[in-house]
Amino acid sequence: MAGGRCGPLLTALVAAWVTAAASESGPQQAAMPQEQSAVLPMTASNWTLVMEGEWMLKFYAPWCPSCQQTDSEWETFAKNGEMLHISVGKVDVIQEPGLSGRFFVTTLPAFFHAKDGIFRRYRGPGIYEDLQNYILEKKWQSVEPLTGWKSPASLTMSGMAGLFSISGKIWHLHNYFTVTLGIPAWCSYVFFVIATLIFGLLMGLILVVISECFYVPFPRRLSEHPEQSRMSEEAHGAEQLQDAEEDKDDSNEEENKDSLVDDEEEKDDFGDEDEAEEEEDDDSLAAGADEERSDTQGQRSLREAQGEGASDETERDAPEQPRPSAGTAVADDALRQRKSQRADKAP
Repeated sequence: MAGGRCGPLLTALVAAWVTAAASESGPQQAAMPQEQSAVLPMTASNWTLVMEGEWMLKFYAPWCPSCQQTDSEWETFAKNGEMLHISVGKVDVIQEPGLSGRFFVTTLPAFFHAKDGIFRRYRGPGIYEDLQNYILEKKWQSVEPLTGWKSPASLTMSGMAGLFSISGKIWHLHNYFTVTLGIPAWCSYVFFVIATLIFGLLMGLILVVISECFYVPFPRRLSEHPEQSRMSEEAHGAEQLQDAEEDKDDSNEEENKDSLVDDEEEKDDFGDEDEAEEEEDDDSLAAGADEERSDTQGQRSLREAQGEGASDETERDAPEQPRPSAGTAVADDALRQRKSQRADKAP
């Protein structure tokens, strides 16, 4: 009787112990790590590893169907990476938006080949055979590399990475507001608009403070004395007007002087012509007077010859001087008048 009672109790205890052991071993079996993936996840902290050696990178998103279709092929390609002497990595654009901006990823999935810091875009299918031939046959040599500002290591793409990182953080914050907290989407948009305005005002204030600290404050000195500055401007304007008027007067005086000089030169020219004409007339008159004098001298010599046989009374008388003819007197008067006119015209 006692043995019959102890049998079911012992059975129950054994069953409880087995159940407890199974419950303890279950989580341990679940916690056992699965087969480790040969694909190295790339992040913003370790992406510089691709600058050395040969790499193949895949950019994907968990929600992308095309990316999910190439996952198995990419794992197979990564397992054979040691044989191909190449490292294989992958980048989740949702978790690492900065890297997607650094490589300027616009389509998914996106594949890149890197050889000693030189990057090229692989545009073939993500199938293992094509990827293997791309490495073994070195088809990447015929692809144009990403150089200059397009290179992921350039300063330009570093700035692009920062912008994509900020956009990713904003997107995560929007999901936190709408999904986790249950806030309507329009409230989240209003919040971001207000935050953008406040950020812009703060940046403007910082720029103003920097400009005030590092630039010479010329406008401040002018603004302290507006009346003096206005008076100085008016005085300067008046001086400019006065200078313009003086220049105009000087130019008019010079023009008047030039015109007077021209008139005097013309008068001198006319005076020279008149003097030449007067000299010609004087010469003609002098020639006529000389002819008349020669005639009178001839008549006088004739008279003297005739007077040799005259009486003694005629010899005692004083010889009569010949009187100038009328033509000679007229010529002398004309000469005197011209000389007087010339003396009057002289300054």
